[in-house]
Amino acid sequence: MIYIGKFLHTVNQQKKKEVHRRHGEFHLLIEAEGRDAALQKFRDRIREAREKTDFFEGECRIYLIHLLEMSDLPRRRARMFDFQSIAGDPAMPLIQCHAPSDESDGCRILDWERNRPGIDGRSSTPFMSFDE
Repeated sequence: MIYIGKFLHTVNQQKKKEVHRRHGEFHLLIEAEGRDAALQKFRDRIREAREKTDFFEGECRIYLIHLLEMSDLPRRRARMFDFQSIAGDPAMPLIQCHAPSDESDGCRILDWERNRPGIDGRSSTPFMSFDE
């Protein structure tokens, strides 16, 4: 199976000056035997990035927002992926549809409070955490 994980990250949120804090998102893609194997490979890759790059420096929290599983890649019709609709000010919630289709839009509302993401009104727990 093919797995695509969408992640949000917060970095150095303990810093007093906002310019030193970071947050963002990234995707990881892997072909694996199952969900658990894919999640372990995602953890391994994130740890490797923490050790070898500056992407996840200092205090860092990583949240798995969505895991998409596909048996194969589309060949006839392109699949829409990771649609976002952001209203007004960046502090406002955004609507995300990870793989919208004719059958389902699969949309969720993502909001940040105290630098921690909430999805559809529920707080998210970190997928991985790193301390300084």
